[in-house]
This record gives sequence, C-alpha cells and structure tokens, in this order.
Amino acid sequence: MSIQKYFQFIIVTLLISDVFGQNKLPLILINSTQTIQDEPKVRATLRIIDNGPSLDNNINDTPKYEGNIGIEYRGSTSQWFPKKPYGIEIWNNQNEDIDTSMLGMPAESDWILNAMYNDKSLMREALTYKLGRSIMDYAPRTRYCEVYINNQYEGIYMLTEKIKRGKKRVDIDKLLSTSVTGDEITGGYIIKFDKDTGGDAVSWNSAHSSIPNLNKYPLFQLEYPSRENTNQVQIDYIKNFMSNAENAMKSSNFDNAESGFRKYFDEESLIDFIILNELAKNGDGYRLSTYFYKERDSDGGKLKMGPLWDFNLAYGNIDYCSGPSPEGLVLYDFNRSCQDDWWVVHFWWERLMQDKVFVENLKKRYTLLRQEKMSNAKINSTIDSFYQLMQPSVGRNFSRWQILGEYVWPNSFIGKTHIEEVDFLREWLRKRLIYLDGLWLANEATLDDDPSPMVIIPNPSKVASRLIIAEPSSIKEGPMLTNSLGQVIAGALMTKITDNEWDIQLDTLMAGVYFISYIDINDKKYSKAIVKQ
Repeated sequence: MSIQKYFQFIIVTLLISDVFGQNKLPLILINSTQTIQDEPKVRATLRIIDNGPSLDNNINDTPKYEGNIGIEYRGSTSQWFPKKPYGIEIWNNQNEDIDTSMLGMPAESDWILNAMYNDKSLMREALTYKLGRSIMDYAPRTRYCEVYINNQYEGIYMLTEKIKRGKKRVDIDKLLSTSVTGDEITGGYIIKFDKDTGGDAVSWNSAHSSIPNLNKYPLFQLEYPSRENTNQVQIDYIKNFMSNAENAMKSSNFDNAESGFRKYFDEESLIDFIILNELAKNGDGYRLSTYFYKERDSDGGKLKMGPLWDFNLAYGNIDYCSGPSPEGLVLYDFNRSCQDDWWVVHFWWERLMQDKVFVENLKKRYTLLRQEKMSNAKINSTIDSFYQLMQPSVGRNFSRWQILGEYVWPNSFIGKTHIEEVDFLREWLRKRLIYLDGLWLANEATLDDDPSPMVIIPNPSKVASRLIIAEPSSIKEGPMLTNSLGQVIAGALMTKITDNEWDIQLDTLMAGVYFISYIDINDKKYSKAIVKQ
C-alpha cells in the first residue's frame, strides 16, 4: 500500500468511526467504483460487521462477512426520495450470484436494503412482517442495520429478504422448461398486482373491471418464473387458471363450497391477508405490491395470498383517500374515495365479504389472533423492542436525513422527534384495534346474537336501514348513532317514522362499523352494531 493510500485509509476510517461510534446495529459497508443506478446492477464490495446480539459494533472490528455484490436502486415511488433503497445480489468473482447467509438469515443471493425514508417511525414494515411470520406460511425476515456507501453514511436501513421462490422463502416447486404436462405444470407460480415498472414480467389484464362501469382492469404480473425462464405452455396454463378462478369469484354461486372461489383460492390465507392489511389499513393494500402464489396440484393446487410486501403507507402514514383515519376498511373505502387512481382495489375483496360463511370464519380467526399474536400487549412489546434496538442509531439517521418536523409525502402526522412518531403509531394502532374489535370480534356484541331489544334491517347496508325498538316507552335517552370510538355522529342521520321506528341514512358515511344505542328508564344501556358497506 502506498503512503498516499495508507493515509487516505486512515482518514476515512476516522471519519466513519466518528459517525458511527459504537452501537448494537450491524454495520453494512458498500463501496463501488461505478455509479449506482436503476438497472442494471453494478459491481461493488460488501463488508458486514456484526459481533452478535447485545454486543457493540465498531467500524474497526473484524468483518463478519466480506465479498462481492451487484447493487442497484430499487422500488418505484421510493426512488424519488434522497435516501435510496437498494437491491443487492451476492456475487462471486465471476459476477455469478451465490447463496449467502446475511445477518443470521437463511442463505440466499437476493436481498433488499429498505430505506424507510417516509416512515419516520422506521418500523411499520418490520412490525408487519413480524406479525406476518407468526400468522402466515411466510413473510420476509428483516434485520435493522446502518449503511455506509462509498464512505458516506446513509442511515438506518432494514435488510430484508427479497420475495422469491425457495425452500426458506416462498416454498413452492421449481418450474423447469420441461414442466409442461401433468402435475408438474400446475405449480409453482408467484403472481402479483403491481405497477408495471421495475422489470419485464409476463403480464396480462384481468377480464373483470375493478369498479363497475369504469374500464379499470387490474394487471396480473408473473413474478416467478421470470420471462426468460418460462415458456408459452406454462404462461397459457397460469392465465387460464386465473381466468377460471376469477370467473368462479364473479359467478352467482361464488360462495358454493365445491364450485365457487374456494375451488381455486385458499380461504385461510385470504382471511389472514385481509386481517393484516386491514390492521395496518394499508393504503396500497390489495392493489399494489400484492403477491399470491399457486402450489402444485399435488400440494393442494390453490392460490395462497402473500407474502406481505410494502407497508410504508400504512398505520395512518398516508394523507389521502381516508388513509389517516383509524376507521374504515380499505377493501371498501379506497375505490369509493379514490376512483381517479388507476391502481384500484380489485373486485375480489368486496365479493368475499358478501359470503356470510367467509365473514364468520374471518371473525373467528380475528378473535383467536387478538388473544395472543395480535394482542395489544404483543404489538406494543414489539414496538418497544424495535425502539430500544434502534437507540442511539436514530440520532445519526436523523442527523443525516433532517426530516423530523418536516412533511415527507404522504405523511398525515409530522412529529418533531422520533419518539413522537413512534407514539403516533402506537396510538393509531390502539384506535384501529378498537374499530376492528367492534367489527370482527366474535362475542356477545356481534351482529348475529346481540341481546339488545333492537332490530336493524337491512344490516349491513350501503344506503339506509330501519331501526325498530320493541318498547319505545322505555327509552330515557337516545337512540343515537356513534362511531366505534363512542363519538356521536352529527347531522340528521336518524329520522323517527313511527313510535318505534327510525330511518337511518348511511349513504354519507364511510364504510365500516357504527353503533345504535339508547339508555332506558332504569339507566341500562343497550347497543347494537350496524355495518355500512
């Protein structure tokens, strides 16, 4: 090493050490002589410093891993931001991809460095994926880290498994070029609803419009196998399968156990996918970054929803299309409030909610999950663990990116500190769970067995319902219409028709659960849920 290069090395090392200090997060150091771009990947070197749980990591420590990578920008909207997300592929000396374990996660070649720029809590996606891993067959594993690129500190990132086929990722059979008949051609396939950017996937439009009378036909994209690794016979097979599945969902007997949607879709994965997207009130839910996969017929052969992906515009971190409110369901609300958006929610999801058996199964599953895996205590402890893990790295991150107290699209809340952002997330989730509990918790207050002396017909309803109270003379106060937080809905939404009947106008309300209540002369309160579709 020349004297000049030696002193350059010393200076860079001191600068990096000054930025990083000591901390618990692993350090990822990337250097490239080529300009990183949005395709193709350029060659770079990777060093990882990770001394293990509870131990400090320092820039001068011996690397846990050293090797070559290909690196490029990734994402669509996220590339607008100055803090870039990256896709990386582990390479050997011949620029061939090799499977490698990263930060304790199973060996694979493809990884994502998620920047989380417009999520100032830095934890929305990590929280979602952790919940998903406890509930679904697979959700991406993640590790927080601090990233340095070409001696420039880039802040806290989340190293994330890229969605792809594999025993430790989406565990479906590999399709070979010879897989053109019998059981072999039936799987596996990974499909998604997404923007047509960032690749050259085999794609085709649904035959069914998302919104009646509007020519919006969602785009199916074949994520696996890739265009260069598939053939026309396989493409024709999966397109025909999806056409049959959609036709079954659209048919008049869509809820038939044998010939309806259950012939093609795995019901349990549909339910879990809805619960997790609605828990987060994911602004991109069901319409973008929405993955599903088909197993071989010998493994069941049905479409399974997942893996989960892209939840930065969730948990209230969105200022359009009813996104900020902890009330409402995305599967109803988005198309009604955002019809001008091209990427709308497909008809599947409202259709599913028209099946009484499906809704009851969803309620049972939600109730079970709320007892432990999605309990308030479990969610809050996960948020606490992420917060503690990131200290004191958050100070460095927000010194590099001075966005606290500033609007970053599409923030609905602008906290002045990181803890304010975390507290907003925690409080928003508390209110969200109150709303979903009122809608889906299977207990004595559900629509089917509410003991109150009230009848609401029809229920659910899109436009109007009729309230009937058996003994109106016993009413001391009310009836009144409230939301799930107990707030009275203002406006003339209830009109008395007879001594014991009221009209309830619902057309101006957002889709969701509301409550009719009154207090009798013995100061006993009665309440009954009403659902606006």
